[in-house]
Amino acid sequence: MNPARTQRIAFASIWIAAILTLAVLALVVGLIVVRGLPSLSLGFLTGSPENLGRDGGIFPTIVGTIVLGLVALLIATPLGIGSAIYLTEYTHETLLTRAIRFGTESLAGVPSIIFGLFGFIFFVTYLQMGWSILAGGLTLALMVLPTIIRTTEEAIRTVPQSYRNVSYSLGATRWQMVTTAVLPSALPGIITGIILAFGRAVSETAAVIFTAGTALNLPKSAFSPVRTMAVHFYILAVEGISLEKAYATGTVLILTVLIINVVASSLITRLVRKQVRR
Repeated sequence: MNPARTQRIAFASIWIAAILTLAVLALVVGLIVVRGLPSLSLGFLTGSPENLGRDGGIFPTIVGTIVLGLVALLIATPLGIGSAIYLTEYTHETLLTRAIRFGTESLAGVPSIIFGLFGFIFFVTYLQMGWSILAGGLTLALMVLPTIIRTTEEAIRTVPQSYRNVSYSLGATRWQMVTTAVLPSALPGIITGIILAFGRAVSETAAVIFTAGTALNLPKSAFSPVRTMAVHFYILAVEGISLEKAYATGTVLILTVLIINVVASSLITRLVRKQVRR
């Protein structure tokens, strides 16, 4: 076959795949947003649920979603970044590193309902945390940990070896080299992984129901139960309480994740520009 023709076919196939991906995204998001926008209002965003969610707003679920996601990130981010630094900078390819990577990949493939069951048995029951923000955050941290480890590891591997050699030639220790040369260069990729982890955490349902509970009140401490927007959407839709409120809750969740991604993308772009200027 003519190479030029092969090139055109490949280019067209890539464009078709990209367009189909965008179409699926637009269909899923558009279906929820179009049905949810008519029910959105300031009172819906700032009010508390009433009558099991048939009336009122979703402010406690918004707070619960953000708090639970932040707790998960506060626990998983240092563990994930530290593990990635160890795997890439402090050890060679050995049986131990292969075992760690295998465990990370296996952890990423575990269904969320299994994480929820483990969190319920270990955090809620055995450690007697009860349905709480802490139990839910710890469970979600275990879920998103593989994402942070792998994305951080790949981001660190993209840093040129010359950066490390120059740091060593200036008398820097390994830790100084990591903190002053490697991590700043890999920061955009690390932030991307953290944002992906946060997106998974705030949209999780099964693991949260088993560990964080379904309370409709504002949390007062780390041991208070909460209901996230994803759980609220699930309960309203599955139990047939109010499809209108369910679609509105889903719309708010989608817009929240979209805003977070836009802000993160802007931040990453600024960081990349600063590195290029240097």
